[in-house]
Amino acid sequence: MSQKRDYYEVLGVSKSASAPEIKKAYRKLALKYHPDKNPDDTEAENKFKEAAEAYEVLANDQKRQRYDQFGHAGVDGSAGGGGGFGGMDMDDIFSQFGDIFGGGFGGGGRRGGGGARQRTARGTNLRVKIKLSLDEVAEGVKKKIRVNKLVNAKGVTFKNCQTCKGTGRVQRVTQTFLGAMQTASTCPNCQGTGKIIDKKPSGADNQGLERKEEVIELDIPAGVEDGMQLSVSGKGNAGPFDGIAGDLLVVIEVKDHEELRRDGQNVHYEAFINFADAALGASIEVPTIKSRARIKIEPGTQSGKMLRLKGKGLPSVQNYGTGDQFVHINIWTPQKLSKEEQETIEKFRESDNFQPNPDGKEKGFFQRVKDMFSN
Repeated sequence: MSQKRDYYEVLGVSKSASAPEIKKAYRKLALKYHPDKNPDDTEAENKFKEAAEAYEVLANDQKRQRYDQFGHAGVDGSAGGGGGFGGMDMDDIFSQFGDIFGGGFGGGGRRGGGGARQRTARGTNLRVKIKLSLDEVAEGVKKKIRVNKLVNAKGVTFKNCQTCKGTGRVQRVTQTFLGAMQTASTCPNCQGTGKIIDKKPSGADNQGLERKEEVIELDIPAGVEDGMQLSVSGKGNAGPFDGIAGDLLVVIEVKDHEELRRDGQNVHYEAFINFADAALGASIEVPTIKSRARIKIEPGTQSGKMLRLKGKGLPSVQNYGTGDQFVHINIWTPQKLSKEEQETIEKFRESDNFQPNPDGKEKGFFQRVKDMFSN
């Protein structure tokens, strides 16, 4: 399946759109692509479902907030059955959004009067990379960064474009053998914004923008993953001609930990113990994300045994709980022995207790992993 489109793009609204605007945009699309109006049209049905999925997220304040910050990853599983708009059921759509379709289709296909609206110019997005330690991922962190961005120049003013009278569109009448034909097109003078610069201060470009450095504080939630992209709305480059600012896209890079290895919400640690501790039992200290923990090694512990420290992993960025830490036990075999050590160990070589004798209770690696996650 192709990559999902941005939900705001699907509905044709800006990121600052109000709830009534989002509902109006969805109703327009829903009526346009409604199955009753497009029988046996698979493409129209997919567009109908796609619009329903976008509305289901953007009409919910909490889901919309997560989507604005994390994109589709923030609401994965909350819409479209977790598998995209193709997985949505028509009955579910009609039951969830029955108020949208109330009143039938009267006027649903009519075009708005005139159709000439000015286009609000949008600034471009900025992208930055933030490096985080595993400790910062576990707790969440605030970071201040300096960003060089385009802003509206101080003192710049705008006025309506005289060519299009502020509408962003120009009308042309062409005479044909069928009579006069009227067409509308984007205003060439203001590029559809309906505005031009009135006062241009020194340092401003032809769109009223200048480059400045800004300090932005980022509130990075706990549980973010390497490669995840967060979106800070309106902190990108300013829009031309006093338009809408773009977004600041924050790409997360998680630094490797010196001792722990991350696997999703879980972390792993390789513990090496000597033969005596494995045979006799011991108490050892292991690192965790936030501190250290002491664990008990039972007498007769075999190499490969895996111990679980519940809740010592990382939180989910979507608040689905906290992972665990797994401690993998490795028995260290000495590589150099003194003569005395050799003689001591030689005494036990033929001892019955030193002969491998698995009784079926000893499990392989994959079975141990399966058992851990089934508890």
